[in-house]
Amino acid sequence: MEVIHSPHNALYKLCHKLATHRRDRLKQKKTLLDGAHLVAAALDAQWPLEKLLVTPDGLANPENFALIVASGVDATVLDPALFQTLTELPSPTGLIALVAIPDAPAMRSDGLCLLLDGVQDPGNVGSMLRTAAAAGVDQVLLSSQCADLWSPKVLRAGMGAHFALNLVERADLLQFAEQFSGRLGALMLDGAVDLYEARLHGDLALVMGSEGQGVSEELSQRAQLRLKIPMHAGIESLNVGAATAICLYERLRQTRAV
Repeated sequence: MEVIHSPHNALYKLCHKLATHRRDRLKQKKTLLDGAHLVAAALDAQWPLEKLLVTPDGLANPENFALIVASGVDATVLDPALFQTLTELPSPTGLIALVAIPDAPAMRSDGLCLLLDGVQDPGNVGSMLRTAAAAGVDQVLLSSQCADLWSPKVLRAGMGAHFALNLVERADLLQFAEQFSGRLGALMLDGAVDLYEARLHGDLALVMGSEGQGVSEELSQRAQLRLKIPMHAGIESLNVGAATAICLYERLRQTRAV
């Protein structure tokens, strides 16, 4: 089993770039899965792993060892000090996988789609992906202003949702809106109808805007369905992740009731 002690090792240098820079993830079309939970989720989804990096203590962990055996991938032992530079977990599990980022699929023209319009917080993006996977969303599209879909922070917050979703990063949301066969719905205040009074059946693309600015003017003008979530007086807005969950599960409730 290979053991890496030097920061000049080619594999370590590649992984360090992937852990810290979006441009390298885009250039190499690779990213890192940090921790046993993400590695297990990838294996459950039959996602191919290219490399496994493990600390000596991580190798001695029964959960990690079982994942390594199940993967069929030879593990590389990494010096703990070097491993620490690749992880942001407060309590690292001692296991990281190197994986390829898949090519983006074609944009759908039907079904239930979730559009993220400039959502910049990695935790929000990951939370929205988890909700989308749980609510049966057919495709998630992220504008170029969103947080990096394949960053370690978004991957951790998604907790495996990446492996269960049809994802399009750096999508042209206006182009999508023009070719989508169903209705475009957007969460906003002006001219909006109560979410619980709106009919959410059929092909629907739901747009969720950025934390500060909301849905962009260009997309809001194209929305056939303007929605608002009822709130008590004095409360102006909800966290975008919470708002997404409310909207998607109201859609699920309506469609299950048919």
